[in-house]
Amino acid sequence: MSIRRTARTRRVVTAVSMTAALALAVTACGSDDGGKTKDPGSSSSSSAPSKPSDGDKGAQEDTAAGDKVDPNVKLAEVRGEKGMLLVINEVKRDSGGFVTVQGELKNQGDAAVNPSVWSGSESVIVSKNLNSVGGAMLVDKAGKKRYYILRDTDGRCLCTVGMTAVQPGSSLPVFMQFPAPPSTTTEVDFSLPTFATTSLKISG
Repeated sequence: MSIRRTARTRRVVTAVSMTAALALAVTACGSDDGGKTKDPGSSSSSSAPSKPSDGDKGAQEDTAAGDKVDPNVKLAEVRGEKGMLLVINEVKRDSGGFVTVQGELKNQGDAAVNPSVWSGSESVIVSKNLNSVGGAMLVDKAGKKRYYILRDTDGRCLCTVGMTAVQPGSSLPVFMQFPAPPSTTTEVDFSLPTFATTSLKISG
């Protein structure tokens, strides 16, 4: 084989190699998933477990709070409008700096009661917490101070929310969390729209 022919052969081999390399480079650039084929009907989020929404968290907290209450303990019974009765089962001071009030709403009347009346009149509470017990309040008469239900940064109250109409003969567990009065305060007045005011002793 002559020197001229050998050089030409080498140039052909080099050109073929460069063409193959360029083809591989184009293929790699055209695929963002490393060559794997995606199902066009699927999305990247479908494989990840969905996180519970704030509303779901609230429902979970409501359930957990209700499970801790002994329904046989009755610290107070408060009459409301349209045959409603609020039974307070627990008023507890927690280490986190708040007081939790737990109880049960009972409809002893003959007609369904719309829970929106218990949300109160404060626009922020009503808009964020429709059909809740967000209108509840504690009053420290000795300290001359009112305590409203705690809220998160989005204005949602730390209380039972999303309630449906309470039917005759049915009951509904509820909870409310307030900032804790000073440790020297052991008794407060509790009020909820449409219900009478009652005195409650704080435990814990």
